Amino acid sequence: MASSAPIIAEKEHQESSDSIDRKAQLLAEHIRKSKYLIVFTGAGISTSAGIPDFRGLDGVWTLKRQGRVRDLKAVNTLQAIPTPTHMALVELQNRGILKYIISQNCDGLHRKSGMLPDRISELHGNSNREYCKDCGKEYIRDFRAVAAYEKTVHDHRTGRKCALCAGPLYDTIINFSESLPAQPVHRAHHHAKKADLCLVLGSSLTVTPANEIPEIVGQARTGKLVICNLQNTPIDNLCDLRIHSKTDELMTRVMEKLNFPIPPFVLQRRLVLKLESTGDERYRLTVCGVDVDGTPVTFLKSVKLAYNRRIARSEPFIVDFRGNLETGTPLKLELEFMGHYGEPNLEITYAYTGERDAETLYLLEYNPYNGEWQTREQRSVDNGEGIRDDMGNADDCILLSSAPEEFPESVRRTRAANILPSITL
Repeated sequence: MASSAPIIAEKEHQESSDSIDRKAQLLAEHIRKSKYLIVFTGAGISTSAGIPDFRGLDGVWTLKRQGRVRDLKAVNTLQAIPTPTHMALVELQNRGILKYIISQNCDGLHRKSGMLPDRISELHGNSNREYCKDCGKEYIRDFRAVAAYEKTVHDHRTGRKCALCAGPLYDTIINFSESLPAQPVHRAHHHAKKADLCLVLGSSLTVTPANEIPEIVGQARTGKLVICNLQNTPIDNLCDLRIHSKTDELMTRVMEKLNFPIPPFVLQRRLVLKLESTGDERYRLTVCGVDVDGTPVTFLKSVKLAYNRRIARSEPFIVDFRGNLETGTPLKLELEFMGHYGEPNLEITYAYTGERDAETLYLLEYNPYNGEWQTREQRSVDNGEGIRDDMGNADDCILLSSAPEEFPESVRRTRAANILPSITL
């Protein structure tokens, strides 16, 4: 809310390159010694992605308080690429060093960067996430999960219905005067009490009650608090190390000193394909996106099965067809995406196994820097507890493609041309 920001923004301080380098070395040493690292993030970690902060010199609320208009157009959060800071945190998570993230950000970049859903509390919500109050089911969307119609600020209904119970769906954005979600807050406090090191990145720590969480570590006898922010914060006096710097400048140096690479951002999509027999030579093909914990994810615009005139254009993506399927018969699907990163259509080939009601999980990886897809396949994904697996294990996966529209013959699993199915509606 603009009224929460001062008319004149807090002054920003930028330390010298040598000072940042020296403090990056100290922070790297703290991280090496830490047994339980947590990170608290604010809008400052996303500014280099083109998303403005709120209380900075040109912050959203600062400009509103001053009656000014932003000179440069902000990047759409759906098209923003996670920053070096986001990707550094993913690397620390994947190495088992970073135990948990508490974030005030709603831009969805933490989840998109590769942070696991059980390793983060998004205290102020996620603009791409909606949920059902009736059954608790969550949905991740590749669009802003808010209502398309005009409503009051405290009406969180999105206008969509739950696929499980048909209950109304609600956005997860927390507005001023609204309570924070109980479970994320509980988890954040739980991890803060266990932490021996808390790193605050890009937050002015002025919004309550979220700003109380780093204090837990700062006030603990065995805890260390490190804050990296251009502006001063109300709890700088609790710091063991205070760095006035942009977060990317700090984290790139910290990772160098830890001798850890910062991985490039790759857009990861998980796709489940289910083939069911519905009668004599009749089949139903269902295609849906999922997160690592089985949460439904919307990222497709359409699905087309080769030899079938109809195109599935809405969720659930269902294609009914008839055909004489033999073991090994290839079914070719063309996937059309929302395309926020310019993703081209992708063709995947599913080889019929003869199993009834078989499910296959595909990990789709899109590199926005070179425009290439890489696709991996894993059979039998349903373990009875939701869909979750380690797609990084190459022994369990089959590489299907390494570039758009390029499918190596050696991994297509196709048989002779005369077994192509005759598919009709």
